[in-house]
Amino acid sequence: MVKLPPEVKEALLKQKPIPIATATKDGTPNVIFIGLMKVLDDETLMLADNYFLKTAANLSENPRISVLCYDTETKRSYQIKGSAKVYKAGPQFDEMRKWVHGVNPKLPAKAAVVVKVEAVYDAMWGPSAGKLIV
Repeated sequence: MVKLPPEVKEALLKQKPIPIATATKDGTPNVIFIGLMKVLDDETLMLADNYFLKTAANLSENPRISVLCYDTETKRSYQIKGSAKVYKAGPQFDEMRKWVHGVNPKLPAKAAVVVKVEAVYDAMWGPSAGKLIV
């Protein structure tokens, strides 16, 4: 797997909400904003499924996901691509529920979406737009 550079992790941690993109098996795209995402380690992100509808359906048939972040201080933007695994039970699910309910006990915390980072791209305009970082 790919390791997130420190500046990308910092951008992710600063941004709220965070846009994520998924697609159906046949490629129909879906983009939503999420409020709860955390970095588990240099190669892994966790998203909380509280109210996913199309996103949950997409991930059940196509695990590919993209996360976009923008750092307002450095004026840098990054696109992270990876594969997601959805957990509705087990240690990952339990960790997500504890985290989510620590933020807001009224949230449903339906599933943990664990994303393995596979690539990071420059998402800013200009000559390096779309270039692979790692």
